[in-house]
Order: sequence, then C-alpha cells, then structure tokens
Amino acid sequence: MATKEEHVRKPEWLKIKLNTNENYTGLKKMMRENNLHTVCEEAKCPNIHECWAVRRTATFMILGDVCTRACRFCAVKTGLPSELDWKEPERVADSVQLMNLKHAVITAVARDDLKDGGAAVFAETVRAVRRKNPFTSIEVLPSDMGGIEENLKMLMDARPDILNHNIETVRRLTPRVRARAKYDRSLEFLRRAKEMQPDIPTKSSLMIGLGETKEEIMETMDDLRANQVDIMTIGQYLQPTKKHLKVVKYYTPQEFEELREIALSKGFSHVEAGPLVRSSYHADEQVNSATKQMRDKENA
Repeated sequence: MATKEEHVRKPEWLKIKLNTNENYTGLKKMMRENNLHTVCEEAKCPNIHECWAVRRTATFMILGDVCTRACRFCAVKTGLPSELDWKEPERVADSVQLMNLKHAVITAVARDDLKDGGAAVFAETVRAVRRKNPFTSIEVLPSDMGGIEENLKMLMDARPDILNHNIETVRRLTPRVRARAKYDRSLEFLRRAKEMQPDIPTKSSLMIGLGETKEEIMETMDDLRANQVDIMTIGQYLQPTKKHLKVVKYYTPQEFEELREIALSKGFSHVEAGPLVRSSYHADEQVNSATKQMRDKENA
C-alpha cells in the first residue's frame, strides 16, 4: 500500500525551451530598475520569453506584489499589502513606452483591504498608459473587487480595450481552488461589465486538470456565454509549488483542440486552448479578433 500520494508525471508537450535573449534580459532589468512587478514573473508563466521578446506584450501587476487572498493554485505572495503607490500608474505607462508594447495587460493582486478594491489606481493606470501610448491596446484583468458595482464602474469608465476576469475553475471546485471568490459573483462581474460598456469585449479563463469533468467544462462555457463573455482561454493547471493543489490530469493537445472547437461552436468570438495557454496568451490577437467581429456584426 502506497504511503504517499502518487504524482502525475509531466508529459513531453509541457517541456519548453527558454529563450533568454538580449531583448528579454534587457526588459527584465528595466522592470527591476522601475520597481515594477509583472504577473509573467510572479506567476511563473511559461510563455514569458515569447511574449516579452517576440510578441511585445506584457502583463503588469499593480497594487503591489502581496495579495490578500490565498488561492490554492496561485504562486503570488499572500499577506497584508503595503500602502498604495500613486506614482505606479505613471511608471507603468513609461515602461509600456520603453518596451514599445503593442498590447499591455494590467492586472493586480486582490486588495480586499481597500474599500474600492484598488479600482481608482487601476483606472488611473489605464488612463496613464493611454495618454503616453495611444497606439497600444490595453487589457485589464482585475479581481472581483468584492463584487461591488461602483468599483467595476470606476474601472470601466476608464475605457480599457478589453475586460478580462477569470472564472478559473468549474463551479464545484471553486470553494476549494479560489480563496474568497465565488463562481456566481465572477459571472455577475462579467455580465455587469458588458452592460456598462457593451462595445468593450469581455474575456475569461479556465484552468483544467484539477479534477473537473468534461461536462463541467462545457457547463462553464455555457455559463460564460449566458453572461455575454466574448473570449475564452483554456489552459493546463501546473502546480507552482508543493504547497499548492496537485495536478489531477494532464490534458493532451488533441483534447485541448477538441475543447477549443466546442467553445467556438457555443459562440465565443475567439478561443485560445492549449497546455501552455494562459489568460494573457496571444492577448493582442484576441482583442483584435473580438473587436473585428463586433464591428462586422454592427455593419451586417
């Protein structure tokens, strides 16, 4: 009888070759000099080299690098955050300019210690990036901000090009996987964003490999579409440390392609699905595709 839980062996298709060229190392040095954080680094994203050095996209993590939530899938530090840094929006805008980014994603740690959930700094960061980088598309990826409508409105009034809020996992697994977050509150957050600004595409991401069934994955797709979500990404959950949830299953590239086809058949305007896909993977293509589809519908 086994005394330890068996670990599912990581398959070959999840092994990647790192490309630490001069572009990448130069950008990393600049981030440290400007005291900026990226979720690309904090969450140990496997696509960081492609995004930074090749596609000229990056995901900035504002409001500090300490989260008030302790989700069992996430590598970001948990604890009591420090005070707000009101100079951060301008530093992010300057860095977007220096990096010559085509697409910038702005995310944040959850700040449940703040009444507005960090919405004011979030909105000012969008405005600052827009002022200094008028040709860079801007995506925001906030927490649920406590589910308070006024907080979301403050952010949507800043007019990002795309609003992304991750459902993360299926309904049944949400209490175990996501700290303080609620499945239905995330759906409501996405629906309200679309009601506030109907012309701004909405997006959500699902991690798989945590023990969900195929039927539950499809139910999640249906729930997102029922709340007018335009774009979906589906990726493999990877255990960041031994303290986090274990991987129950590694899906094959063929299974991801099948899920992508199913999601597209349900009406999403753009779907990214694959073992190494993360919420911001090929984000520049996603916003362009969704915006074009919306315009085509309006002109039809």
